[in-house]
Amino acid sequence: MDALGFADLGPQAWLTILVIAGTFVCLVREWFAPDVVLLVAVTVLLAGGVLTPAEALAGFSNPAVLTVAVLFVVAGALRSTGAVHWVGSWVLGRPRRAWLGRARLVGISASFSAFINNTPLVAMLIVAVEDWCRRARVPASRLLIPLSYATILGGMCTLIGTSTNLVVLGLMQEHPDLPPLRMFDPAWVGVPATLVGLAYLMFASRWLLPDRGTPAEQEPPSTEYLLDMRVVDPSAAGSGMAAAGGGHLPSARLVKVQREGEDFTGRSRDELLGGDRLLFAGSAAGLHDVRRLPGLAVADSTLPVSASAVHMVEVVLSRLSPLAGYSVREGHFRQRHGATVLAVNRHGEALHGPPGDIVLRAGDTLLLEAAPACVETLGQSREFTAISLLDDTPRVEPRKAAVALGILGAMILANAVLQVDIFVSALLATIALLATGCIRWRDARRTVDFPLILVIACAFAIGAALAKTGVAGAIAAGLLQLSAGDPFWTLVLIYALTVVFTELLTNNATAVLMFPIGLAAAEQLGVSPMPFIIAVMNAASASFITPIGYQTNMMVYGPGGYRFTDFFRVGTPLTLLVGLVVLTVIPLVWPF
Repeated sequence: MDALGFADLGPQAWLTILVIAGTFVCLVREWFAPDVVLLVAVTVLLAGGVLTPAEALAGFSNPAVLTVAVLFVVAGALRSTGAVHWVGSWVLGRPRRAWLGRARLVGISASFSAFINNTPLVAMLIVAVEDWCRRARVPASRLLIPLSYATILGGMCTLIGTSTNLVVLGLMQEHPDLPPLRMFDPAWVGVPATLVGLAYLMFASRWLLPDRGTPAEQEPPSTEYLLDMRVVDPSAAGSGMAAAGGGHLPSARLVKVQREGEDFTGRSRDELLGGDRLLFAGSAAGLHDVRRLPGLAVADSTLPVSASAVHMVEVVLSRLSPLAGYSVREGHFRQRHGATVLAVNRHGEALHGPPGDIVLRAGDTLLLEAAPACVETLGQSREFTAISLLDDTPRVEPRKAAVALGILGAMILANAVLQVDIFVSALLATIALLATGCIRWRDARRTVDFPLILVIACAFAIGAALAKTGVAGAIAAGLLQLSAGDPFWTLVLIYALTVVFTELLTNNATAVLMFPIGLAAAEQLGVSPMPFIIAVMNAASASFITPIGYQTNMMVYGPGGYRFTDFFRVGTPLTLLVGLVVLTVIPLVWPF
């Protein structure tokens, strides 16, 4: 430890190390929601005297954090007007061959993700991809990982493409001696990395991407659920099931009938009695048909019996959701969102047991029953990374969608051409969207991902503690020792360490934690800090190896029927290729 420079660290530095280690364990094991973990970490550092109240709260007033919050409203307007769905429908078009559809998907989605938050973009494109795969009889597993990776790559090309870039920009603004970054400066590295990455995705898809079969061929379907129904009208239920072929619908099947706690083998319409429990298995669409069978009701639902009075909604639980780690009942899901959890699918596997007793995890796909008034609220909640209304299609308002896209274009031009501050241009765009009716004020407030804002702001405080206590300098000294004091190999080590952290933690927290280490390394080497800053910026976004490192990876995990190893197999070569490009280009554009 002495050789690494840790011997001279004081008690506050060691407290910082213990807090960061505990934070790391809690985040990796997903014991608590990330915003709770980081808030507790900052509180401990504040109580321990490591941080002053001003330092602990500085992140909340940072322009980059405020810009991220404002851009959520811009993305929300693009989603609520149908602009993103408009784009999603156009992306795939009607290509006759799978590789043409894949080429259009990764090329256009990467381009749009440079300017549109990739979370709502991927949410809309998942629906478009699944529909296209159904019609073209192409496995969705061949397209959804490329979709996620393409949007991550595209986001690396501009300052607004990903919140990670904005976070690093905010950290730079705290150091007036650092040169400013403009809108398209990240493109010097991002564009070559994206082109190489997209070429790899087109090439690798044939051999490395799994083939889980087309939606019609998958048995069981990748998003299969178990739905518990009860008989409320035996005669109507018998007639409805007889019309449906004895309960065997195209995408659902009757698994079991229970009467008074015992299995009942008879399935004819004459044998059903009031109170019988029927367990169905099938896809979301198939269970939607089951839900509409007469004489049946969801076993544990308190919503209206009439299927026409409610909607069925499919959502994916965000990694930032406070519900992760709690059962549906413990998290008061029904009271919180006004919706009933009908069934849960975890990475392609339907979970058994009463939905209220299922302990939720990030990435779980939930099948919900919600009243019409609650559907919009669900769509605006940041607790879910994707939402799909199964019995309706997203509404597109062409005029407002065009206005929203025009305002987005004006915001980009104002920053890139007129050199308007990115926060100012984003704020003006938000005001314009509100003034033109593209989004309502109450909806704008719902679009802001407050748990993520809390995570970023708290990460700023932890990053300040790293720099203040000398921990960042000690880690930098250790990296210099490993690299024998060579600037380039130090750059390689910082990039690699950032990639490892971002695969296990949130990308924004990783960027904030690694930023002071990069600055300390540059100071000890006596070279420009810009190569290390750009390396941290890109490495924190380059999360391809695990599904937990980036939100869009979690979004495609279930719908694609993927396994954890699929991301490792496809993402590891991509991580190496992107790293090779980034580390080659950085010293050419930002010399040491």
